[in-house]
Amino acid sequence: MIVLDRCAVSTVDDAGTEHPSGHVVIDGGRVKSVGSGAAPRPSEAHTYVDASSCLVTPGLINTHHHLYQWATRGLATDATLFEWLTALYPVWRGLDDTVTHAAASAGLARLALTGCTLAADHHYVFPSGGGDVFDALVSAGRRIGIRLEAIRGSMDRGQSHGGLPPDNLVEETEAALIATEQAIGDYHSTADDALVRVAVGPCSPFSVSRELMTGAASLARRHGVRLHTHLAETLDEEEQCLAENGCTPTEYAEQLGWLGPDVWLAHTVHLNAGAVKRLGATRTGSAHCPTSNGRLGTGIAPVRDLLDAGAPVGLGVDGAASNEDGGLVVELRSALYQARQRGGPGAMDARTALWMGTMGGAQVLGRADSLGSIEPGKVADLAVWDLSGMDYAGIADPVAALVLGTPPPLKLLIVGGEVVVRDGVLLTASTDELARDLSAASAKLQEAAR
Repeated sequence: MIVLDRCAVSTVDDAGTEHPSGHVVIDGGRVKSVGSGAAPRPSEAHTYVDASSCLVTPGLINTHHHLYQWATRGLATDATLFEWLTALYPVWRGLDDTVTHAAASAGLARLALTGCTLAADHHYVFPSGGGDVFDALVSAGRRIGIRLEAIRGSMDRGQSHGGLPPDNLVEETEAALIATEQAIGDYHSTADDALVRVAVGPCSPFSVSRELMTGAASLARRHGVRLHTHLAETLDEEEQCLAENGCTPTEYAEQLGWLGPDVWLAHTVHLNAGAVKRLGATRTGSAHCPTSNGRLGTGIAPVRDLLDAGAPVGLGVDGAASNEDGGLVVELRSALYQARQRGGPGAMDARTALWMGTMGGAQVLGRADSLGSIEPGKVADLAVWDLSGMDYAGIADPVAALVLGTPPPLKLLIVGGEVVVRDGVLLTASTDELARDLSAASAKLQEAAR
C-alpha cells in the first residue's frame, strides 16, 4: 500500500477532475481512492509519501516506437523519410537478439525516466541468423518494468518487388504470418493489468504486400488482438499509393479491412477531410509523433481535426533513429506547439495534450477500461512529477508547468503499485550498464555495415 499525500492531482477522468491539494491511495496494485485534502491514513502497513510540490498524473502512454533503433541514433540526420530508410536498412541487416535487447532496454529506461508506464513497440526487422529478436524485446520490457504492447511487425516486399527494404531483410508472407501467430501464443495476455500484450503490425504499404496486409488483419481478428501499421506519413507515400493502387493510403487501408476500433495508425500526417472523417467514423486510432515528424520534415498531422471527428489520438515517441531524445514527456509540448502552428492558439490546450499522452493513448491501445486515468479500481500506473525549484516557481497551474515548462524530474514512477523510478533514479537496472551495452551494440551494428 502506498499513500501519496499533499499533492496536486490531475486524474484525467471523463470529468477532467483535478485536486489542487489532494491524495492518492494505492492498494494491491490498484487505485483505492483519490480525492482532495489530506489522505486517510490506513491502519494497514503502508508507505507514506509527502508529495507536496508535486503533480500526480496517470503514467504516460507511448503509442508508437521502434526500440531497436536506439542502436542507430544520429545517422542520416538531414534525410527525408525514404532517404533515411534507404540509408539505415543496410545497417539494420546486422540486427540480432543481443543488439535488440540492449537497444530496447536503454530505450525503455529512457521512457520510464520520462514518465512512461506503457510503451507500444513496433518491431518489424527480423534478419536471418539474428536469433529470437522478439523475445529479446519482450525480455527488455520485463527487465525495465514498464508495460509493453509488443507489436510483431513484418515486411515481405523487398526492392525486387518495388519495396524499400533490401530483399534479404524481408520475410516470406506465410512465414511472417506463422511467426506472428506464434508470438501471440507465446506472449499475449488478456488480463486488464497485463505487462505484455501482442499486436499485429505489418510495417507499411510500401514494404508489405496486399496479401500480408489482409492476412494479418484476418489473423489479428481471429485472435482478438489489435492491428497497427504506418500510414500517410509522407507525400511520397501518397504519390506511390496513387500510382500503384489508384487511391489514397487511407482508401487503400479501408479496402484491406484496416480501418476500425481495433486498428491504430502511426503518423497520419497527410489526410484529406474525407480521410479524417473516415477515421473518426470507424474509431480508428492515430499515434501522433510530433518530434519524429519534425526531425524528418514530414509535416504536421491534423490532430485537432481527428479529435473533433471522434478518432482516438495518442502520442508516440517513434524510433530514436528519428527522435534522438527518446523521451515521452517532451511530446506533450511538441504536440501542443504543432497543433497551434497548424490551427492557432485555440487548437490545443495543456490539458488536451496531457489527455492525449494518457487517456488518449489508453483508448488507442484498447486499454481505457483499466489504464489512462486515476480512478478507484483502475490499475495504479502513476507519474509523480517534482515541480519544486526555480524551473517551476511562480507557475500556479501545475498542468501548464508540466506541459509547457522544462520537463520535470520524477519523484516516483509507479507501475501497478511497483516503484520503477524514485527521485529521478531508475530502480530496475543500472543506467551505466545500459549505456555500456548500448554503446557496444551500436558499434557492433555500424561495424557490420561497413
